[in-house]
Amino acid sequence: MTHHSRLAAVVVDVPPNLHDQELAFWGEALGRAFEPSEGHPEFRIAKLGSGDFEILVQELGAGEPRVHLDFITDDLDAEVARLERLGATRVRSIDGLWILRDPAGLVFCVVAAPGEKFGEGDSARWD
Repeated sequence: MTHHSRLAAVVVDVPPNLHDQELAFWGEALGRAFEPSEGHPEFRIAKLGSGDFEILVQELGAGEPRVHLDFITDDLDAEVARLERLGATRVRSIDGLWILRDPAGLVFCVVAAPGEKFGEGDSARWD
């Protein structure tokens, strides 16, 4: 089945004690204001370019600081299966997204975005 996916965000994951410092740093570094995410108080978002790409600062409940990528897709099951064929492994599913690990063990996410418009110039089409 044909589906689309694209890189949608870079996420800076930080523990609570570093959250405000990271927001200030990345806001100044990017020249962008970070806004609260509706329904997800742990995220602050800055839109880049035309707004189709985001930088997020996420407050982790626990864990070391890290950066991860978020992909969006119009078919979550198909995209996760495609990435597994490439060597990704599933970590866990949470509210319409999958946390995966790449072959080197780095975490990334695949998020369902069925209402998203995927154009030929901004996303990949997978048959």
